[in-house]
Amino acid sequence: MLSARDKPPEERAASGLQGFAIDKSFLTNPKGILLEVELALTFIMAMCFAASVSAYMAAPLLEFLITLAFIFLYATHYYLRFQRLNWPCLDFLRCVSAVVILLVVSFAAVASREGPAIAAFVFGVIVVFVFVYDAFKIYQAEMAPSPPQGEWVQPRAVVLSLAPEEKRYGGRA
Repeated sequence: MLSARDKPPEERAASGLQGFAIDKSFLTNPKGILLEVELALTFIMAMCFAASVSAYMAAPLLEFLITLAFIFLYATHYYLRFQRLNWPCLDFLRCVSAVVILLVVSFAAVASREGPAIAAFVFGVIVVFVFVYDAFKIYQAEMAPSPPQGEWVQPRAVVLSLAPEEKRYGGRA
């Protein structure tokens, strides 16, 4: 039996790329489209910062690269090889950290009152809403506790009793 080293170069190249075959259906499903929108908006935000306050360009560029890595991992199903990592939790933390970082950077940049910085602020607020929506969908689909299958859980009624003013404040007012 031939090992990978004994095969002709064209067969070796083809067999080596099988692990990185892109699942095109991922790029068209809602999660893929959401990641692509995040990628595009963080890139636009980074370019706006490059035109005005380049000191703030690192944050959206870093989020761009992290989102690009997640698109690559999800589209190639390469994340399945790392089974010890909790991918929904990592994706949720990616979204939450992006919200915090991009919101702070956006508000810091708008203080410069330059045209591209204001545009970066606008794109920053839009991308923050996209990341919040992504985090909500991840939490709802992957992390939220759900009732056991087949059992109906009756919600408990919360009864609030309001005491008269004398009892609440220890006497008359």
